[in-house]
Amino acid sequence: MIVNQASLKGLNVGYSAAYNKSFEGVEKSYEKIATTVPSTTAETRYTWLGQFPQMREWIGEREIQNISAYDYSIKNKKFEMSVSVPRDAIEDDQYGTYTPMFSHMGEAAARHPNTLCFGALKAGFREKCYDGKPFFSEGHMAGEGGRTKFSNFSHDRLDASAYMEARASMMCITGDKGQALNLVPNLLVVSPANEMEGRKILMADTIDGTTNVLKGTAELHVETELADMPAAWFLLCTNRFLKPIIFQKRKEIKLTALTKDDDANVFLNDEYIWGADGRSNTGYGFWQMAYGSDGTETSKG
Repeated sequence: MIVNQASLKGLNVGYSAAYNKSFEGVEKSYEKIATTVPSTTAETRYTWLGQFPQMREWIGEREIQNISAYDYSIKNKKFEMSVSVPRDAIEDDQYGTYTPMFSHMGEAAARHPNTLCFGALKAGFREKCYDGKPFFSEGHMAGEGGRTKFSNFSHDRLDASAYMEARASMMCITGDKGQALNLVPNLLVVSPANEMEGRKILMADTIDGTTNVLKGTAELHVETELADMPAAWFLLCTNRFLKPIIFQKRKEIKLTALTKDDDANVFLNDEYIWGADGRSNTGYGFWQMAYGSDGTETSKG
């Protein structure tokens, strides 16, 4: 190929098409567990987290439900990946061999939110949420006046008994007025190693010869991002105004190119560079809407 700006423009169109096609073909599984929140600054504060406003009978003056002053914020991070193509490869008509690399870049960019959001779920055993405790903790305070200790964490391996205990625990959480929050978990997230147990709990007609009363109580999601934590499992309420994980998006991941003759990489190294970059981060919503187990112990059931 004769290398000039016209041919490079055409090459960039081809590489971008491969990138975009792969990008659009990736399942956005993070949307099952995360709410996407647009961000316009370097850091976004979520001081309203912790408050579940509830209706009451109107007697006398309105009762203003004060927003809890939690100092919880999510800072945006920058992410990038870059590749280079030697000028010689283009001159020697070898540019087509690089197309799969751009397809892979598109997949990687599209999967990035999945990695971030399920990474946040896995890190929830140590990373703190709005109340200053780990997202999955035995020491969360709730109930009337915030005086009752609740746990959304266990070590139980996944089985019907552990699942039922987690489900009951979430449904019993009350708000600061002592009223039920009416949180009904609807999504069980498991690793590939736990898929069979998850299917048995939610899909089998019988378990150990007994009618399976848990069948259909939640949707099962098997997530490959959990492969490095095979025993862990998570029960989530994802059908309310905010999902348990917050995906904060500041800048969409975009593919750009450095292919001009006076670009430093071309002049100094005789190579063309393509890079994808964006700004985003993840954080935690309401701990009340999630239950997590690291699966390190056998259930007592």
